[in-house]
Amino acid sequence: MEKQPYVFGIRHLSPAGACYVREFLDKVQPDLVLIEGPSDFTDLMEELTGEQVRLPAAVMAYTKELPIRTILYPFAEYSPEYQALLWAKEHGRLFRLCDLPSDVFLGLAAQRERCQTESKGDDSGQEPFDVYEALDKQCGDGDHETFWERTIEQCADAAAYQSGTREFGRCLREISFAKGEDGAENLVREAYMRRKVQEAVKEGIPAHRIAVITGAFHVEGILGDDPIISDKELGNLPRLESMKTLMPYSYYRLSERSGYGAGNHAPAYYEYLWQGLCRKEADYGARRYLSGLGAYERAHGGMVSAAEVMEAARLARALAQLGGSRIPTLRDLRDAAVTCMGHGTFSEIAMAAADTEIGTKIGSLPQGVSQTSIQSDFYQKLKELGLEKYKSLKAMELDLDLRENLRVKSRKAAFLDLERSFFLHRLQVLDIPFAAVRSVRQDNATWAEKWVLQWMPEAEIRIVEAVLKGDTVEQAAAFELKKRMDESQGISSLACVVEEACCCGMPLALHSALKALQALAVDAASIEEIGNTAARLSVVIQYGDIRKLDRKPLIPIVSQLFLRACLILPGECACDDEAAAVIVSVLGKLHQVGVAHDFVDNERFLDVLGQIAARDDLNTRISGAAAAILLELGRIDSEELGRQVERRLSKGIPAQLGAGWFAGLSSRNHYGLIARLSLWEKLSDYLDTLDDEEFKRALLFLRRAFADFTSSEKDQIAENLGEIWQVNPQQVSEMLNDNLSHEAQEFLDGLADFDFGDI
Repeated sequence: MEKQPYVFGIRHLSPAGACYVREFLDKVQPDLVLIEGPSDFTDLMEELTGEQVRLPAAVMAYTKELPIRTILYPFAEYSPEYQALLWAKEHGRLFRLCDLPSDVFLGLAAQRERCQTESKGDDSGQEPFDVYEALDKQCGDGDHETFWERTIEQCADAAAYQSGTREFGRCLREISFAKGEDGAENLVREAYMRRKVQEAVKEGIPAHRIAVITGAFHVEGILGDDPIISDKELGNLPRLESMKTLMPYSYYRLSERSGYGAGNHAPAYYEYLWQGLCRKEADYGARRYLSGLGAYERAHGGMVSAAEVMEAARLARALAQLGGSRIPTLRDLRDAAVTCMGHGTFSEIAMAAADTEIGTKIGSLPQGVSQTSIQSDFYQKLKELGLEKYKSLKAMELDLDLRENLRVKSRKAAFLDLERSFFLHRLQVLDIPFAAVRSVRQDNATWAEKWVLQWMPEAEIRIVEAVLKGDTVEQAAAFELKKRMDESQGISSLACVVEEACCCGMPLALHSALKALQALAVDAASIEEIGNTAARLSVVIQYGDIRKLDRKPLIPIVSQLFLRACLILPGECACDDEAAAVIVSVLGKLHQVGVAHDFVDNERFLDVLGQIAARDDLNTRISGAAAAILLELGRIDSEELGRQVERRLSKGIPAQLGAGWFAGLSSRNHYGLIARLSLWEKLSDYLDTLDDEEFKRALLFLRRAFADFTSSEKDQIAENLGEIWQVNPQQVSEMLNDNLSHEAQEFLDGLADFDFGDI
């Protein structure tokens, strides 16, 4: 090329760059503005710069096949690229993005990942090189962010910014290439950008009528004399076929904490700097930052006065002068705020700093702007279901009543909460992080749900990724449920699919999962899997007609599982303590199923519990748990309980077995046990019969048995023991609830490692 284009180096999220790029373009008045960014994104830039678009927003490319790979190109109002786009639109000039297409970027990323995987076994002993860490060591401020802000963001005009960024990019390039970091990929990108310049020249646009807006790193590469990338070389680059979409973004996602490499660590603060440049008030950002900190602290109960804010402003200016800058940097402002407003401790203002530096801003796109079909469906559902206000970075609770609302006239309004529940459960199936269900305390009711809704840009990414599963949220959820059903390894995982299909309000998916479950239910399964499956299906049945799904096919499956559990339970109870904990949990679940449904043979189950409670050849903890359920149901009276206590807690029974039985007995219905004074009399008598060695054994296991009792329950036990021992119950209570002495704790810790021999 005889003449070269104008090249203006920027940083991707630089307020000064956004301001001075407009000044630069006003000066050179190009016919074509080329902007760094995937070239196939150009056709979306018209929509991105629409009047109704609220930044931050991003363009995303994603692969058409699994595994989904994505690249994001985000914009804030203070992005120099965005302001260059606006300038071109306002002045009627051509604009294009000029970097490698997104499918090449995706292909290069996949190739890089494969190379890293293949080289994992190559232990060269070399630490990975971090160019920014090297930059931190070289710059006088100790970190390159402060150096950039003090040296580049505070430039007085466009010429100073342009020369400063070019020198910064040259140094960065020198350090990076010296270590061989990303050299080849960057050279390919620059060869492609030079090609785009040459293509424009061939179209008849003189090189000196072209302005290139690019990252500071690439300025020297674009202005260099290296050849452009050829058609053959371009064709040999790896590619992954992709699709593109626009999506709202957030300041949190732009911050370094979100993991986005080109982001900045304080996007809200940088917006203040941008506003200051627009207002031509150099210290506006500093004033806005400190006043914002103070306002947040006062709004949240912090003791920050106006005097402290003003004192922080004076200190920040002094720190800036010491650092050699005309206005404070973020580091100066934060140091001053910690000193004057946080009383020397950053933790006092940490939340205020996060709010003021990162912010909670989320962008938005108007209806009709380029979106995937599933995005459009998602936003349409938010609108239909009245959930738009919950699209916020602030977590908000939503209580749902799934019953028909008889006070409204339309069917849509009558079942609004039920439809909301279906929608939110479908999002959970798709692993879209927008809504999380919370447990609700309800008296055996299944009509209430509590959700916590919080929006994050990651949710949008997951929505876009789900387009490969279906055009709508419902279709994608159906695809995912079918996939889980096909990949299920047993009845327990299939029961999860059944429950999810029910919660999602998807009868076809429920029917398919039930057919698969019926086929597997006749096969052998562990008692744990049977218990878990029966419990899950029981919950689905208890939904009743609330979710408008046919529950009848579930009844014979639950009956069959319940019967099988009754048949195999006794044989499963001869086990070690680890397995016993699982079976005790299964007993509780089967008990709940038996109480909830009259179509299962609950009498058979209670007879089995009676056998387990009476037998001496089974794990005593399970026998105790079985006795606890029977006691709760009134199937064991006080006289029978007394006989079992005398038998289980007797001198002839090894201490750990007796204590294990009591642990099982006390695993349920604490108040029912506490109310029986005879039980505590028997326990007291039992302890009196033990010698020192036996007492040590019993102490360890009984201590574990009482670990789940609350302080108030221990107080009631103290009343019983006080009456038995004829001592002050208050003294006993203090002994039971008091913290152990150091010596006592050491003694018990020693017991945990005690060799009990025959345990």
